[in-house]
Amino acid sequence: MRKKVILITGASGEIGQALIRRYAETGSTQLLTLDLYPLPENLVSLSTHIVGDVLDSKLFSRLVTEYDFDLIFHLAALLSTRSEYAPDLAHQVNVNGTLNLLQLAADQSQRRGVPVKFIFPSSIAAYGLPDLETKARDEFVREWDWNRPTTMYGCNKLYCEMLGSYYSAHYLQLAKTNPIMLDFRSVRFPGLISAYTVPSGGTTDYGPEMLHAAAKGEPYACFVREDTVLPFMVMPDAVKALLNLASAPREVLRRSEYNVTSFSLSAAEFRKRTLAAFPESQITFDPDFRRQRIVDTWPAGLSDKAARRDWDWVPEYGIDRAFEYLIPVIQQRYQKS
Repeated sequence: MRKKVILITGASGEIGQALIRRYAETGSTQLLTLDLYPLPENLVSLSTHIVGDVLDSKLFSRLVTEYDFDLIFHLAALLSTRSEYAPDLAHQVNVNGTLNLLQLAADQSQRRGVPVKFIFPSSIAAYGLPDLETKARDEFVREWDWNRPTTMYGCNKLYCEMLGSYYSAHYLQLAKTNPIMLDFRSVRFPGLISAYTVPSGGTTDYGPEMLHAAAKGEPYACFVREDTVLPFMVMPDAVKALLNLASAPREVLRRSEYNVTSFSLSAAEFRKRTLAAFPESQITFDPDFRRQRIVDTWPAGLSDKAARRDWDWVPEYGIDRAFEYLIPVIQQRYQKS
């Protein structure tokens, strides 16, 4: 008999580690985790971990003989900055890897006669505003606004949202009568800030990088202009959003993709709050043209009205509480080391 599990891909990443910790608090869920890399030592006992590649279709073929997936969190991805340097690889990982998993989930839904829930974290990279004037004017972007991404990562995310909608609504419609579809749900995140892990490869990383560098007593040169404004969210709220969306009844969901957000602030404001906690920090600005060009096309804020309406989304951490949470936890982390 197959074991019923929750599958988390990209489990060694920021969101994956936080999601594993949250599930460990309940102690009642069997997790199967997958990543190119091993889990950190403190998480090893919390799941059955497989070191593997989302592009390995043979691996998935083996997994379905042993496991029954009730819920999939597909977190594995090549992030925005890295994707610009390796667009072919980004397409392989972000699109083909997602397609492999969507097909697996669709097939399992058919075999079980019950939809597999497929939770897909998307990004503000799915948006592409044409200029700074438009960014200032359209302060809170809705899910259907400005879906004109300017990066390979953004194109990948937007296309995968469409693939998920296809597998949820149209797959096998011509081949079968009343086929059982998978249940695809996507959440578009702002920049995420973790107190426990330092990000790598993302274009909103300057915020968490600034905090972690300050806590370590290292100088930091911010790669965007001081006036750059983006939305952010702390990791506990990101995990809350994933779990709340996963647990929402299907009948209340009017969309397949939802914005979530918490607060927006400029890079200068991020520096000011960091200096308030770490007054000796050396934080300068040295904008990188390529990364600046990307963030200038991303919205300064997101409208999360649909998520609030359909599944009662409310962030727990506004800007003040977010920094009240982040500062002591990050301080403690580096004091220990």
